[in-house]
Amino acid sequence: MGNVLSRVGGALLAAGRASWPYALAGVPAAAAAWGLAETRMFRLRHARVTTAGVGSEPLRILHLSDLHLLPTQHAKLRWLRSLKDVEVDLVIATGDLIASADAIEPLRSALGRFLDVPGMFVFGSNDYVAPRWRNPLRYLTGPSSEDNQDHEPEATPLPTARLAAMLQRGGWIDLTNTRAEIVTRGVRVTAVGVDDPHMDRDEFPGLSAAPSPDDDALGLPHLHLGVAHAPYTRVLDEMYADGCDLVLAGHTHGGQVCVPFYGALVTNCDLDRRRASGLSGWPGARPDADDGEGSTWLHVSAGLGTSPYAQVRFACPPEATVLTLVAPRAA
Repeated sequence: MGNVLSRVGGALLAAGRASWPYALAGVPAAAAAWGLAETRMFRLRHARVTTAGVGSEPLRILHLSDLHLLPTQHAKLRWLRSLKDVEVDLVIATGDLIASADAIEPLRSALGRFLDVPGMFVFGSNDYVAPRWRNPLRYLTGPSSEDNQDHEPEATPLPTARLAAMLQRGGWIDLTNTRAEIVTRGVRVTAVGVDDPHMDRDEFPGLSAAPSPDDDALGLPHLHLGVAHAPYTRVLDEMYADGCDLVLAGHTHGGQVCVPFYGALVTNCDLDRRRASGLSGWPGARPDADDGEGSTWLHVSAGLGTSPYAQVRFACPPEATVLTLVAPRAA
């Protein structure tokens, strides 16, 4: 009996040794299949931000970024429409909203009632020019700004002005290298925005010469936002110096391909990978951390899409975020 078991065990071991190369060969294929499937695993994240810039009532901000929308992406469009019952007081869009001229009308339809909510936006590179195929390994070697698409003669321009007009007809404010001010839910919201730093289009605006309403004298809380597509450190430093309570950006795709328990490998800009997505602080720790005094809030969205030529995400699901801002005493 022992000899029989020994022979059976030896046969199984030999079979295992013979098959393990085939099993290993299937790992990349399985990872690629998962990465493709994950591009449709949309999620709405919720985060809480404590700031003295709001009053006794919470202020809810919907942060949208990096849709890279094509009109054929029906699953993404359906998911956007499914958000129609989410209650928000302000929408901030941080660019790379489209990847095709034909995506503007589907985007308008999918945004639906959010175009009736106060909103502000800036653009990214793929709102100016259509994406092109690139070797994905170049993404791992450093930021791609040295060969930006808008500098290349073969780049296909997109109807950026038409996209901006559509959003503005909904009442959203274009923050391209400018400042703006609104009142929503009893909060005076001022904002400073820049054009895409990844394309070197950013020109930080000076203080407005026009007098602003003295809402502080009326007892309104004052929230100051910074808005950019790509969170380059030079822009974050400028917004921090400008006194922003919260800075919102996108561009990183959260790393797009992450390693479980390690996180993003790259950010495609000079931001450190620990801040590739979600809430953090700038220039130091989060303001609610023990060592976060002197920092401001930074929220980097992992975004809802990818380039049409790199339709894969791994350990980094596509997302939009509702940020609920509360006063310290209400936290």
